[in-house]
Amino acid sequence: MEQARFNMIEQQIRPCEVLEGRILELLKHVRREHFVPEDKREMAFMDMEIPLGHGVFMWQPKLEARTVQELHLSRSDKVLEVGTGSGYLTALLSMLAGHVTSVEIVPELSAMAKKHLHAYHRGNIALEVGDAARGWGGGMKGSGTGTNYDVIVLTGSTPVLPPAFQNSLNVGGRLFAIVGDAPVMEARLITRIAADTFETVNIMETSVAPLQNALQPKRFVF
Repeated sequence: MEQARFNMIEQQIRPCEVLEGRILELLKHVRREHFVPEDKREMAFMDMEIPLGHGVFMWQPKLEARTVQELHLSRSDKVLEVGTGSGYLTALLSMLAGHVTSVEIVPELSAMAKKHLHAYHRGNIALEVGDAARGWGGGMKGSGTGTNYDVIVLTGSTPVLPPAFQNSLNVGGRLFAIVGDAPVMEARLITRIAADTFETVNIMETSVAPLQNALQPKRFVF
C-alpha cells in the first residue's frame, strides 16, 4: 500500500507540476484508500476517476493535488466546496484551511463522506445537503445569508460558470472551476482582485463529470 502511494506521488502527481512540500506530505497522511468504496479499494492510487455511484466520480489524484496547490490555502481561509463526493478533497482542504463548508446534492454521498471523515476528527468541517450547482451563500441571488468565502472549489464541471460563485468571493478570494463541455474543459483559477475586478488563469485542460443541475448555455434550436 505504501509503495503504491509513493508511486502515485512520484509518477502521477509530481509530473503534474505539484511540487509544494506541504502538499506532498499531506498526501502521505490523508489516506486516499479510506475514501474509496470498499469494492474499488485496489483503484485508490490509479491514475483514473473512481465511480462513487449516483453519476459521481472521485477525481484523478493529480487533479486533486494540483487543485489544492493552486488555491494557496491558509489557516484563515473559509472554504466552500460544491460536491462533497467521497470526502477526500474535503479532508485535504480542511488540513490547510480554517473552515470548510461542503455541500452535496446526494444525501447518500454526504452520509458516506461523513463516515469517511469521522476517523480524522476534523472539527472545522460542516457538511450540508443541498443543490449548490448555481451558487451557495452570499453571492446566490435571494439567499440573504450574507456569507462569503475566501476559497470556492467546484468538484464537478459546469458548461457555464454562474456569476454567483465569483460574487461569493471575498476580495483576494480564489475560485477553482472546471468550465466547458466534454471532451475538453478548462480548469480555471479566478481571483477577486477588487469588488468588480476578477483575474482568470487557465490552469490545465481536463474533463470531469458535470455537477447535477449545472447551468447550461442557451443552445440554438432548429
